[in-house]
Amino acid sequence: MTDRREGHVILGINVLVLGYLPAAWQSAELDARSFVDPAYWRRIGAAAERDTLDALFLADVPALGDPAYDANPAHLEPTVNWGYVAGTTENVGLVATASTTFNDPVEFAERLLSFDHASGGRSAWNIVTTRGTAPARNFGLPDVPLRDDRYERAAEFVDVVHALWDSAQSGREVRHRGEFFTVDARLRVPSSPQGRPVLFQAGGSARGRALAGRVAEGVFAAELTRDKAIEHYRLVKRLARSSGRSPDDVKILPGLLLSLASTEEEARRRSDELHDRGPAAYSIGWLSQAIGYDASKLELDEPFPEEVLRAPADPQTFTGSLGFRESIVAQIRRTTPTVREYLKQTRYTGSGHAGFVGTPEQLADHIEDWFHSGAIDGFNLQPDVLADGLDVIVDELVPILRRRGLFRHEYETHTLREHLRAGASTPSAAL
Repeated sequence: MTDRREGHVILGINVLVLGYLPAAWQSAELDARSFVDPAYWRRIGAAAERDTLDALFLADVPALGDPAYDANPAHLEPTVNWGYVAGTTENVGLVATASTTFNDPVEFAERLLSFDHASGGRSAWNIVTTRGTAPARNFGLPDVPLRDDRYERAAEFVDVVHALWDSAQSGREVRHRGEFFTVDARLRVPSSPQGRPVLFQAGGSARGRALAGRVAEGVFAAELTRDKAIEHYRLVKRLARSSGRSPDDVKILPGLLLSLASTEEEARRRSDELHDRGPAAYSIGWLSQAIGYDASKLELDEPFPEEVLRAPADPQTFTGSLGFRESIVAQIRRTTPTVREYLKQTRYTGSGHAGFVGTPEQLADHIEDWFHSGAIDGFNLQPDVLADGLDVIVDELVPILRRRGLFRHEYETHTLREHLRAGASTPSAAL
């Protein structure tokens, strides 16, 4: 364990609209139109701001998901949705996911910079490249480009967006000639209240981590174990340094799937009941998508065959997340469960993102352990049902963290970039 660190844990909430489990919509606190109800979004923003959380994240996939394993098959367009929440809050950061594969850099740069002004300097972009045939077909393509091509486009896309944001300050026109984009433009929007919108990166492939080290100020990581999280933390911090940046310039925030209750037994019962109320195919469908193999063909009471756990034959055409797959396979190799045992374990330990089932006090122990071990700068928390799970975080978890000196009592900064800089410094063991 490293020496105790200066600064506080950074806490975000990955909203996922209703919650991360498919049965979230069945909550008595929701109705059929909650996801487009202004009162629902006002409640989320007010709860996050009440206990000085750093940021709210909103995912986006430009296609309808499969309700057999997707908790939120329909997503709201994040910048429009957060633009409304920005008008009802003053301090919490608002992170919008947007694809570099299916957006135009000029239009997107202007849209996000406009949102940054609407929020008073609280916006961020979570950079993704998008995978899968469904989004591609929405844009008239048979499939997404190969993985390396997507990341080459992403790198150039980010550079163009950066240049355009800088043009808003300098007044000079951007003249860009690249492999994917030809741009002669200058934004009409004034420069950002926080310099430029904050950049987050989500993706655990080698190309994704390299992009994070070069440009990201936050990484939405997928880590199932503390040891692997420490390894990833040090890798990205080194990549930042090799790009001429300070390791403190990039904050590592893994996702953490939550089921919380007043006792561990109650939390497990809550998790089981929510899983049981979801589609019967949820676990198998999610696992199949994550590992790139039809898990329904596996023998439930046998260990995973070695050929299933091997790296994809062609990572370029693998349709899942390489980062998620790497975490899942590492977990399976470490515990060697049968398929049935693994599917049951994922109710409590997570799949792709780590899971936590227990009490707020136990969760505070977990956060403190990973934080002081140099595995994280904070977490992106993902409640099973957002309607009541967020209240437990802000009313029970945050006060415990404050008593331990791990979280602030009030906002001392206003922009999202300032929130992140006021977070913990990188421990020396990661340098």
